[in-house]
Amino acid sequence: MNRTYLSDAFATDKVEAMVKLLGLDPLDAEQWDFLQSKSTQDLQAAPGSGKTTLIGLKLALMADAWTSPTRGVCVLSHTNTAKNEIADRVGLLAAGRSLLRYPHFIGTIQSFVHTFLALPAVRDRRVEVRSIDDAAFETAALRLLQRPEYSTLRNYVERQHQGTGIVAGATFSYRDGELAVTGAARDLPFGAQSSSGKQLDHLKRTLARRGVFRFQDMYAIAQEYLTRHPGIAAAVTTRFPFVLLDETQDTSATQHELLDLVFASSCTVVQRVGDTNQGIYSDAASVGGPASLFPLPGAPELPVSRRFGPQIAAVASRLAVRRPQQVRGAGPDGQVAVLLFDETTVSDVVPTFERMAAVTVPEDILVRRPPRVLGARQNPKTSPVYPQSISCYLPGYTPTSTPTAHRTLIGAARAASARWKTGPDSHEAATELWNAVRASVSSPTGDGLPALGRLERSIATTGGRVRILLRELLLNADEFDAASWGEATEQLTTQLKLLGGCQLRQAVMEFTPAATVGAAPGPAPAAVAAVPAARAVPGTIQSAKGETHAATLILECLEKTGKKFDVTEAMRMIAEGSDPLRELKSVQAAVQLVFVGATRPTHLLVLAAHRDRCKEYADAMTGAGWDIRDLTER
Repeated sequence: MNRTYLSDAFATDKVEAMVKLLGLDPLDAEQWDFLQSKSTQDLQAAPGSGKTTLIGLKLALMADAWTSPTRGVCVLSHTNTAKNEIADRVGLLAAGRSLLRYPHFIGTIQSFVHTFLALPAVRDRRVEVRSIDDAAFETAALRLLQRPEYSTLRNYVERQHQGTGIVAGATFSYRDGELAVTGAARDLPFGAQSSSGKQLDHLKRTLARRGVFRFQDMYAIAQEYLTRHPGIAAAVTTRFPFVLLDETQDTSATQHELLDLVFASSCTVVQRVGDTNQGIYSDAASVGGPASLFPLPGAPELPVSRRFGPQIAAVASRLAVRRPQQVRGAGPDGQVAVLLFDETTVSDVVPTFERMAAVTVPEDILVRRPPRVLGARQNPKTSPVYPQSISCYLPGYTPTSTPTAHRTLIGAARAASARWKTGPDSHEAATELWNAVRASVSSPTGDGLPALGRLERSIATTGGRVRILLRELLLNADEFDAASWGEATEQLTTQLKLLGGCQLRQAVMEFTPAATVGAAPGPAPAAVAAVPAARAVPGTIQSAKGETHAATLILECLEKTGKKFDVTEAMRMIAEGSDPLRELKSVQAAVQLVFVGATRPTHLLVLAAHRDRCKEYADAMTGAGWDIRDLTER
């Protein structure tokens, strides 16, 4: 590997010069150790420990010292958001920008599998890919199901509760040396040799010949390709002598398995970074073999969080349910509070938090990072218990509250337009809208669209024309009717295809009337009545993963099994000092989500829980300096 870059890439003087150039804080001992490591290793990084900054620094140093014109660095992440953040950081320097082109690769695991394994395998079968997208596959599969040759299968699924999901979720799995058709998350309800099984197999393979695939299909196709052509793995490892895997804790079992097939037995240096306590996806911990366990025994840690101070760090340390972790807070002195409510005061929770944020957080920080309201569930299920979800606290809540999570692009455009017209920084509004567009596309490679800063500016280029369209959306979002919106999205679709072969998903292009979503004002508690509220942005904990907030409110919600409440369980564990590893799996999963939400804020963390369930646990924390507010006593 040392032949591919200069041996002094991580020399002390070079590191210190790069740190100064990028305006970073001095490195601690653990950061130095990871930065200068040239061998395969894992790194367990606490929330806010500067993981992404450290990755960007290491990649910038490697880029500056890289010498091989044909071998490159491979940087993989779980999501396009994480990938884009890394690409944006390395793109700040001229040397770093070299990592954005051949022979290097920065992308998601999905796009890596597509680019180097699955798409070559599909082309080898002389199939032209039309789409790799679960929603597009569902549409095509249900349309094909109406044909006469699938009548037995159609009759079967129509008799089942949500039976069309059997067809919409038909997925390729690599079993016993061949591609088999299975369900997306479970076995099929009928045998492969039954009439329905044979028809589903035929339908799935017909769509495959037409180039219509689900995301998960590509892993099975890649695995088959590697098995039949062993030289492919050797070619990939020769191309990439160094691999850095970010957000490792969220890598699925299937992804781990495939990466192991390519790299585990090679000479490629693989460095994996993540936080196992933030692994909130269902199968992230169920990996294939010992090489995939993260972090491996003896792995170094980054325990110091610069995001928050000791108070919030103490909460994080008590809620680390997957791996014991003593987080040390080196950030701003923050505050932890609890809001206790009942059925008559639940509507006061969010307004009280907004006013607390206005009192606690410096105004300039609150403007840059508006307070966030987070919950594990968006809407209630059939259970009669209360409250279950975000909408129980905010009756007008819909999932379109955050810019990148709009069900329709018009909603994101309106939100960004409002910010553009009233805020001091038009660039942030444009970035917000562009990120919503990036979150709304499907791509043959899965790599998505570049960051706004990497779009060309000349109107003679596709990037320049996209910038013009974004400006028109920001200017006119409130004035669009269905016809003019259709014209705007048609123009945008044309340019996005030229930019990166990306296609706007049909659902997000739909026109919807303007609507206002927010918390009902409610009566203000006397202690904060004179303070103007800072309007909070609601959303799910899952959607806020990786974010940093000035203030965060965690709303108590019903956990997945419908038997317990997540914030109450987290409060119980903290108050009683119980061992997280001895808790029920369902409690661990619920508290793990609370951990992710609780490690977002810099200045204020507020937990909201029903008074009847949580008062004894909340009162026990007054000695730790927590601010306990009982809304039922006001």
